[in-house]
Amino acid sequence: MIGTIFSRCVRTRLVCGGALATAVALCTAAGAQAPEQVKVEWAKAVASKSTPTLQVVVNPMLLRGAKLHDGSFAALKALGADYVRYVPWLPYPRQAVAELEPPTKDGTSWDFSHIDPTLEDFMKATEGHSVILNFSTIPAWMFKTEKPVEYPADPNQVFWNYTQGTELRDPSMREISQYFARLLSWYTKGGFTDENGKWHESGHYYKIPYWEVLNEIEFEHHWSPEEYTRFYDAVTAAMLQVDPNLKFVGLALAQPSLVPGMFEYFLNPANHRAGAPLDFISYHFYATPSADQTLDDWQFTFFDQAEGFLNTVRYVEAIRKHYSPTTKTDLDELGVILTEDDKEIRNPGYVAKPEPAGYWNLAGAMYAHLYAQCALMGIDVVGESQLVGYRSQFPSVSMMNYETAEPNPRYWVLKLLKDHFGPGDRVVSASVPSGANYRVYGFETAAGKQLLVINPRYRAETVELPDEATGAAVEFVAPSTGDKAPGNEMLSGHTLSLQPFEVAVVSYRH
Repeated sequence: MIGTIFSRCVRTRLVCGGALATAVALCTAAGAQAPEQVKVEWAKAVASKSTPTLQVVVNPMLLRGAKLHDGSFAALKALGADYVRYVPWLPYPRQAVAELEPPTKDGTSWDFSHIDPTLEDFMKATEGHSVILNFSTIPAWMFKTEKPVEYPADPNQVFWNYTQGTELRDPSMREISQYFARLLSWYTKGGFTDENGKWHESGHYYKIPYWEVLNEIEFEHHWSPEEYTRFYDAVTAAMLQVDPNLKFVGLALAQPSLVPGMFEYFLNPANHRAGAPLDFISYHFYATPSADQTLDDWQFTFFDQAEGFLNTVRYVEAIRKHYSPTTKTDLDELGVILTEDDKEIRNPGYVAKPEPAGYWNLAGAMYAHLYAQCALMGIDVVGESQLVGYRSQFPSVSMMNYETAEPNPRYWVLKLLKDHFGPGDRVVSASVPSGANYRVYGFETAAGKQLLVINPRYRAETVELPDEATGAAVEFVAPSTGDKAPGNEMLSGHTLSLQPFEVAVVSYRH
């Protein structure tokens, strides 16, 4: 009977204070020990520089009139994040490349008609916040290929084979450098003068603080460290002629643990032109389970792979601090790609199966854990990937419900973190009872002490918080909140009951 009372009390969301106290006293009197509490050593907290944010990858569902357009940009605006990464990407050449054919003496092919509308909506949704633009796809004609690369006439038709070639046709890199300089001028100076001396008017005078130079360079054109560094130096020099205040992000590596030489070479100032900017480096991580796994396995796989990535981050940080300690780090693609998405995405007619219930909360919990660990390591930007995916375009990476156009739990976890934590906080990893699976991090913020509590498991958990958390406010994303905003409650005691894959922020009373 006593055990039944105790079990029921600690698992209710609003802890039954009097009954719980009585049960604890009875259990203690009978020789049982009171549940062990989480311990937070606030004196050991370290400064956090970490900004939680996301990336927006251009695809047809973000076009005006598309099903996900309105809800996605409304969600982006409501988030109010900084360092938002914007990537017009290779599967849709007409939405990513502004000059699809080489210039001739008779004219040029500059065309922003399929590019500008989405970027304009992005800039409006992020107004007042910093952004990172990454026009990652180089015009195919700038590379030496056996024959000209053909691409679909339909701007919405996916095409996965655009990035062909490994050798630029202009080894001086002036041609490609001027392409990027003209892109920047189009968006910040009202237009540009083309290769034939003709002015192209844009009317755009955006403030663009950051530009990322290419994407996943080990895959897209297979750059070597030496080639990419020379390319980076040439392009940044040309773009700085347009805007001397522009800051740059380099590398954007897909598999950082496999290419440590990229970091060692690129971060060494001796390998760059004099004065070359080394403002940021970036790299990515996606957990990917094997095809025979289910959600029961994913709860372990996602977090195990995340731990492996965090070891890579520690290693890269050692390289960065050795060669270029003032360079910042942006982990600008963090998420999960389910095996089916990764293997089948390029097959014509591919339509993904719906993700199982609980998947979105599990993926959100993994991101929350990565954010907290990166805050402990002093990482500057921690970016979740990505705002919009859908059945034929990496659906498992989406932060929007592609059926309803509402934000899903991955978005709400990001918003929960963004609303509570950021640069200037102090953070510490709390001690949890031996054998506990949940993770707890303490944050000292401008609003007071807060705890980030993460349940990585596909089962409910009970957390005995420190006594000082008694009566605290709790905001949480869990299966019960679905695709809605985080739930809210007050603790009557200091026991917190967690749903499977729940992410909660516990805010102490002043």
